[in-house]
Amino acid sequence: MEAGPEDFVPPPECPVFEPTWAEFQDPLGYIAKIRPIAEKSGICKIRPPADWQPPFAVEVDNFRFTPRIQRLNELEAQTRVKLNYLDQIAKFWEIQGSSLKIPNVERRILDLHSLSKIVVEEGGYEAISKDRRWARVAQRLNYPAGKNIGSLLRCHYERIIYPYEMYQSGANLVQCNTRPFDSEKDKEYKPHSIPLRQSVQPSKFNSYGRRAKRLHPDPEPTEEDIEKNPELKKLQIYGAGPKMMGLGLMAKEKCLRKKASQDKGGPECPPTAVVKEEMGIDLKLETSFPKTFMDGKEELFHSMEPCTKMTMRLRRNHSNAQFIDSYACRLCARGDEDDKLLLCDGCDDNYHIFCLLPPLPEIPKGVWRCPKCVMAECKRPPEAFGFEQATREYTLQSFGEMADTFKSDYFNMPVHMVPTELVEREFWRLVNSIEEDVTVEYGADIHSKEFGSGFPINDSKKHLSHEEEEYAASGWNLNVMPVLEQSVLCHINADISGMKVPWLYVGMVFSAFCWHIEDHWSYSINYLHWGEPKTWYGVPSFAAEHLEEVMKKLTPELFDSQPDLLHQLVTLMNPNTLMSHGVPVVRTNQCAGEFVITFPRAYHSGFNQGYNFAEAVNFCTADWLPAGRQCIEHYRRLRRYCVFSHEELICKMAASPEKLDLNLAAAVHKEMFIMVQEERRLRKALLEKGITEAEREAFELLPDDERQCAKCKTTCFLSALACYDCPDGLVCLSHIDDLCKCPRSKQYLRYRYTLDELPAMLHKLKIRAESFDTWAGKVRVALELEDGRKRSLEELRALESEARERHFPHSELLQQLKNCLSEAEKCISQALGLVSIQEQRVDLPRLTLEELQAFIEQMSSLPCAMHQIGDVKSVLERAEAFRVEAQKALAELPASLPLLPGLLERAQQLGIEVPEAKQLRRQMQQCYWLDEVRRTLVPPAQRGTLAVMRRLLALGANVAPSPAVDKARTELQELLNIAERWEEKAHLCLEARQKHPPAMLEAIIHEAENIPVHLPNILALKDALAKARAWIADVDEIQVRTVAVFYWGTLVISLPFSVSDGGQAIEKPQIQEGKVDYCH
Repeated sequence: MEAGPEDFVPPPECPVFEPTWAEFQDPLGYIAKIRPIAEKSGICKIRPPADWQPPFAVEVDNFRFTPRIQRLNELEAQTRVKLNYLDQIAKFWEIQGSSLKIPNVERRILDLHSLSKIVVEEGGYEAISKDRRWARVAQRLNYPAGKNIGSLLRCHYERIIYPYEMYQSGANLVQCNTRPFDSEKDKEYKPHSIPLRQSVQPSKFNSYGRRAKRLHPDPEPTEEDIEKNPELKKLQIYGAGPKMMGLGLMAKEKCLRKKASQDKGGPECPPTAVVKEEMGIDLKLETSFPKTFMDGKEELFHSMEPCTKMTMRLRRNHSNAQFIDSYACRLCARGDEDDKLLLCDGCDDNYHIFCLLPPLPEIPKGVWRCPKCVMAECKRPPEAFGFEQATREYTLQSFGEMADTFKSDYFNMPVHMVPTELVEREFWRLVNSIEEDVTVEYGADIHSKEFGSGFPINDSKKHLSHEEEEYAASGWNLNVMPVLEQSVLCHINADISGMKVPWLYVGMVFSAFCWHIEDHWSYSINYLHWGEPKTWYGVPSFAAEHLEEVMKKLTPELFDSQPDLLHQLVTLMNPNTLMSHGVPVVRTNQCAGEFVITFPRAYHSGFNQGYNFAEAVNFCTADWLPAGRQCIEHYRRLRRYCVFSHEELICKMAASPEKLDLNLAAAVHKEMFIMVQEERRLRKALLEKGITEAEREAFELLPDDERQCAKCKTTCFLSALACYDCPDGLVCLSHIDDLCKCPRSKQYLRYRYTLDELPAMLHKLKIRAESFDTWAGKVRVALELEDGRKRSLEELRALESEARERHFPHSELLQQLKNCLSEAEKCISQALGLVSIQEQRVDLPRLTLEELQAFIEQMSSLPCAMHQIGDVKSVLERAEAFRVEAQKALAELPASLPLLPGLLERAQQLGIEVPEAKQLRRQMQQCYWLDEVRRTLVPPAQRGTLAVMRRLLALGANVAPSPAVDKARTELQELLNIAERWEEKAHLCLEARQKHPPAMLEAIIHEAENIPVHLPNILALKDALAKARAWIADVDEIQVRTVAVFYWGTLVISLPFSVSDGGQAIEKPQIQEGKVDYCH
């Protein structure tokens, strides 16, 4: 059943890493750091720091490429099997004079392949029909129950599939309908003819193909070639032989129409030529003359149309006793009704059209093959699947315009608005669809050395700016990464396309890269320069064999004809299908500016979300070497060509061990040891076979195709077996019995190194690798004090310098040495700081007594001798002596109060914090505060203000509690509250909102004078009262004396204003006011 777009469930996301700038400086080191996590998923994504943005270096105007053509539903393995099956059925019915039409059942195309497969699994057509189990077949095809679909499926099976299955099995057919596709509801199927369209050669602009060594067939001759070549012109006139199809010649008649020729009165055919093929080169012509044969009476006239091979042989062999048998029907053995006698285009057999099962109503037009040839054609395994090259050449601009137009038209929205989830679901729907044929183009495996890399490159062709030079030298530049010092590939001189030299990829929506692992199971890194995202799927290395088993189990038809199918990068399988069979799959969307890393033997595939430009390359680190050796053994079993010789790579590194990174040297030593042991075993077996002759051979100087094993195709380097009588072939020592049948005395060993030279190379590697062990032994003795002696700081620094100068690998031991040096330097710096605090009395952070003791213990535990530890211990001794004196002084308080300032001064000079110093400071603080409170409040001290009291309370809150402090703070707070209340009373009186008699004011002032606090409002009230009393006295004096009217009025008018300011209630101003009126 086809999967709908809603059926696809995205796999979980792969790990994503975001290195810091410091981590980003060492690419292979960072990849090794994340490997334990990322390798479990097979792939991972790396986001560089935000400001790492390399410029795009491709010359856009000069970049031209020819993409591949990808038909999406041919990529998916299960869908391709179904299409191949449908092509075979279509071919069968085409022979019968009908075109295949696929019926619709429940509004979807019937899956004929699944129907046929289920019928076989259920026991076959007869068993299902007998047991009436067609409803179960419908159920297994996921059709709903209760609609009589089983009967409908049986009808379609009988009508379409059953005749083909019977025909293919070779059994006799029952009479069947020769026109089974008359229903207008059925959808006509157009055969894909996948094998006929394959063009797996690399582009004519790319001569660096490495991933497959394919045969390049000669192109078919054009009309111009035929005109120039007389032999081809003769073939056009007389007819092609059985293996010369495809020359564009005229179609041949399929029957011997003698009567038709007589009726037309056509002339007798002149002597004709029989074309014989000898080794595909020489063409010989033999003449023969026509004779009569038809019931002994009629003459055999020949059409002027080109004669077939059969007619030519009939004319030549007229006297042969087998002539009558050759001209008779293979089924009824009769030669009558020759106008209905068909001649097979694939063999020499004849058939009456009415003798065929099913019979044909008329002579078919075009090419016709007999049942035997049809059965052979239907059973013939399909050819190797590959991609076609497009006929159009694109620039980046023209390809982008095409890609964007396709995507916007397909989804009916702007390209940047299409969700990635929608594209992903639609992609997997299309690759699983039988009826929808969507074709896209993909500019893949474009060689950067010819077309230019997307990264800047340091060469003489182009002047680089300062920024470009930085990116050209960056280890993340894909032109640099494969040849970094830690990379194994830097020891290969040749520029291997796609491995050491990056390949470029220009994608459009739905363009895909199929499930594959990298050559030699190497790492790969892909960088998306710009454009829309690229969706990836990955399977970890431990599940690689499981993935292969699942794909072979589900599509055995493909792997039977192409065992190395997964090495051709042409086959997909839905991740959901793999996950349902227990294969772990992860996914990610790679956006512009991001890297994707694939790990050794990790299967990966994916597709492009739209128009984009990516670049990829391989690299190999020391941890890859065991996987590379296992890959060579895997290639041997598959008889697959190697890209480079693994043995040659190991020996080349072993020949110059001093140039190797120590980590790489140790790994090469392990691989070299295994390789030498295996070589000893193989050469010993060769001697036991009686082969004693040998000669040295510099295999590295030979082309790869001249040193490949004839059996397993591996590239030989250490040794090979050859034969003096068969100089063109050789085999590896694992296949010495497959060289030739010559005597062993004729065979001899070709070797690169003797068995004495190999151990010498191994020893040099061991010295290089063990130099690290020697150094590690010194470090271990120094750090663990195995000899009981502490090393000086200079000695430890010398060990670290040795590791740096000799490029020792980063290890746990080296990290321990660095940590020890770092701690020792910190301790020395801290010890010097203590001394400086004591000598210079600087204000720096101080250690507590416990921290000082821990610091001394830390210095003592380090495997480094430091003389500063004596100074630190003297500080501790002085601190202990101070503690004794301080504790004594605290115990004798208050008598010892005068001693406290001196003790605090000594504590300050110690340079550390001791508990007694805190107690001394607390006692001093209490004394100072209590003394200030006493001076402020106790007579004859000047009265303090409210602000002073509040400040004392704030200071008291920070003073350590004690009975005296608590009592003083309580009394101070009560006094402040009383003072604030009296101030409030005075303030109300001054506002004059209510008239108060003078006696009351006098009482308020009298009580407030007893409070030992300066009260501004009380003083203001006292002043106002004094003014009121003076005014009353003046009034009394005025009443006694008589004054001038003017003076009286003036005085009386002015007095109320001054009195009213005092806020007192006085009756006499009313009398005076009356007198003022009288005066007026």
